[in-house]
Parts: sequence; structure tokens; C-alpha cells
Amino acid sequence: MDSLNLLWGGLEAAVTPENLLWAALGVLLGTFVGVLPGIGPAMAVALLLPVTYGLDATQAFIMFAGIYYGGMYGGSTTSILLNTPGESSSVMTAIEGNKMAKAGRAAQALATAAIGSFIAGTIGTMGVVFFAPALADIAVEIGAPSYLAITVMALVLVTAVLGSSKLRGFIALFIGLTIGLVGLDLNTGQPRLSFGTTQLADRLDIVVVAVGIFALGEALWVAAHLRRTPLQITPVGQPFMGKEDWRRSWKPWLRGTALGFPFGAIPAGGAETPTFLSYLAEKKLTKHPEEFGKGAIEGVAGPEAANNASAAGTFVPLLAMGLPVTATATIMLAALQSYGIQPGPQLMTEQPDLVWTLLASLLIGNTMLLVLNLPLAPLWAKLLRVPRPYLYAGILFFASLGAYTVNLDSFDLFLLLVFGLLGLAMRRFGLPVLPLILGVILGPIMESKLREALALSGGDSSGLVNEPLAVIVYVLTALFLVVPIAVRYLLPSRFDRSDDAADDPSDERELVDR
Repeated sequence: MDSLNLLWGGLEAAVTPENLLWAALGVLLGTFVGVLPGIGPAMAVALLLPVTYGLDATQAFIMFAGIYYGGMYGGSTTSILLNTPGESSSVMTAIEGNKMAKAGRAAQALATAAIGSFIAGTIGTMGVVFFAPALADIAVEIGAPSYLAITVMALVLVTAVLGSSKLRGFIALFIGLTIGLVGLDLNTGQPRLSFGTTQLADRLDIVVVAVGIFALGEALWVAAHLRRTPLQITPVGQPFMGKEDWRRSWKPWLRGTALGFPFGAIPAGGAETPTFLSYLAEKKLTKHPEEFGKGAIEGVAGPEAANNASAAGTFVPLLAMGLPVTATATIMLAALQSYGIQPGPQLMTEQPDLVWTLLASLLIGNTMLLVLNLPLAPLWAKLLRVPRPYLYAGILFFASLGAYTVNLDSFDLFLLLVFGLLGLAMRRFGLPVLPLILGVILGPIMESKLREALALSGGDSSGLVNEPLAVIVYVLTALFLVVPIAVRYLLPSRFDRSDDAADDPSDERELVDR
């Protein structure tokens, strides 16, 4: 009940005509960027992060929530109309959604995705309201060794499950941890990896890193593989759902929400697994198995709900422990830090007004998304006809403008180019981007907890495992790494077939290359 009272107070602070205007602007901007081909919610938030500079914290959070959910909605639009997921968690939506669109049911696909996203986002946000304070109360009692172990688990597991190669994932993580070392050592005051440049004496701004890796790197990658063939865009009317569509969608919405939220709330989660499980569950439970692979509405409703519920669930570890586990959550953490707010166990008690305003703004942004974007779906479909050269020229312009406005220093433009080329190289060699961003964000936190744990033990390495929770977490991390390898070794034939099935033409890289 206390959580509901605090949430009501946050809503009272957020629901004013001016703040609702910021929510509407955030939703429209987030959808505008997210609906463009090849741009997911993480890139949308990173690209629009500088837009909120100059706003007070409440207005900025409300706008972030709109951008966040708007970017999620935009990703489903491109998946359905272009078969081009903005990120890997939207791949399952594209499988059935694009088939529905080609069968003349684009309006129904967009409607079930939007309504399912609203339901899952609302339930997921309420889950954050109840679970995040409880986790924060527990996390306050966690010592430095255990916190270090949890951080290591988040880094290792997120890195291990992304991409086709664990080696490439760990290479990306190593690059990110190295970037996180740039700047003055907080203990000794010695510069690290600054190469005698005064601009590198401070830590690199995560906004410059994120915009360079996501926006500039993606723009350069698409430009390098741009084909002159025009995009085949499916016409869309006003989104609506008939009685039969509602009957077939409401259970997948709820099942997808139930699957997605726990995976997002786990400090090593993500949306790829629950969306895949949701798709398999709906395929098994449907009364219309003959439609799967040809445009089953359950195959859109379930995965899209799982995707958004997982996205909402990521705020549990983000707010309670300061652990982002997705690319979008990482950019949201950077947004909070830009206002001097460090998410973690003390945040709920030290700055309750800001926390509950943020959670209330998520509900506002999610509602505003449904109210504004369902009528505007035909407009977003027309936006997809913007020629790619014009589109990515605009992205480069706004990325450069955003990077420059961080510190008003032209050196940041040079850094933006460096990280853009790094992002291009990572895409060229198949290195996942998320481990790098997580390494930049969590590396300094992990270093701080490592030094604190060693200081408490007088430099003895046994201090890293002198808490039961730390030992349990390290054991779980080892099991998560070893068990899949052992299962793959014991059952090679089954995994070979799974790999073949997973080699789908809707793979993200192939889709971006179009």
C-alpha cells in the first residue's frame, strides 16, 4: 500500500498540462526515430538523449519514458511493415507480423502489437513498483564482495548469451572495460589511457560513446551496404481489431507479460529469450496451428507483450541495484547519471520523489503511446518512404549535434568519429555492441567494489569470497557458463538442428543489409 501511495504522489507531480505535453513530445519523437528502418529503441534513446538537456529532472524523466516506449513501438512497426527488426528482441514479432501485413492484415498486426505493448508495459511497470523497493531493501544489506559478484555475473551472462560466438562477446566486453578505464584513477589521481591529452583526463561521457557506437556506427554500416532497390512497404490503414482478433489475442498478451517480466527483472536478463519462449508457447497452445508461419496473430501478440514486459522489468535491477542489463536500460542509466543520480540500493530512500516520478512517468508515457500512436499509424508508415541517404544524413547531423552539446567541446566530435568507426568495425566483424556499452558503464562500478572489498580484507584476495552470497553468485555464474557447453557436447545432433532452424532470413544483419 505504501508503494501505491508513493506512486500516486509521483502521478500528482507528473500529471500537469506542461508535463503531459513533454510526455506527448517524447512519445512522438521516440516513435519517429524508432520507426525508421534499422533503428531500435536503444539508438532512439541515445540519439535523443541530448534533447532533454536544459529540462528539470521531472520533465526529463517524463520525456525519457515517452522516448523509451515510443522507440519500442517504432521497432514493432518496422518489424511488421518491413520485416526489419530494430533489435534482436523484435525478430519474433517480424516472423508472423510481416506475414500478416503481406496478407492484408497489417492494421490488425499493428493494433495487437500496440495494445499488447500497452497492457504488458502497464503490468510490468506495476511490477517494478512492488518489486524494486523490496529488492532495494535487500540490496542495502549486500556487501562489496557480493555486489562485485553480482556485477560480474551480469557482465558475464549478458556477454555469453549474445551473438553466435562467446569469444566475440568477451572481446567486446574487454573493449568496453578498457574504455571505462580512461580518465583519472579515483584512488591515486593518476591519469589512465589519456595519452597526454587533457580532454581525456576526465572519464569519457557515456552519451558520446553510446551515440557513436549506436547511431554513427549504424549509419556508417547501413551506408556501406546500402542497396539502391526501393523498400517494399506494405500499405496500412487505420489499426483496428475485430472480435475474433481480440478473442485470440488477450491470452497471449497475458502469457507474454508473465514470461517477459521475470526475465527483465533478473540482473542478467533480456528480451530475446522470453520473446522466443512466448512464440513457442503460442505455437503449441493455439487452436490454429496451420496459420503459424503464414501470419498468426498470436505470434505477434505474445512476443510483443513479452518484449515490453521484459523492457519494463529491466527497471527493477536498474533502480534497485544500478545494474542495466539491456542496451536501452544502459542508455537510461546514462540519462539518470547526467542528472547526478546514481541508481542503487540507497536511491529509493535518498531520492524517493525522483524515483516515483520516474515510475509514474512510465505509466504516463505508456498510456500516451497508445492514445497518440494508434491513430498515427498510417503517418508512420509513410515515414518509411524517406530515402535512406536523406535519413542517415539526418541521423549523422543530429548525432554530431547531440555529442557536441554534451560539453560544448569540439574534441567530443573527434571522439564521436572514433567510436562511430569502432561501431562500424564491430558490426563488420560480428562483435555485439551491448557488452561494450555495459563494460563502459559497469566497469568503473566493478572496479570501485573490487577495491572496496580488497580494502576491507587488507588486500587479501579471500575477501572477494568471504560472503555466502558472493560464493553462491560465482557458482551460479560458472554453472550458467558450463552447463550449456556440457549439454551441447552431450546432445550435439539436437543443437545442430536448432542452429539450422535459427538461421532465419529475418536475421538482424541480413535485414539491415537490405
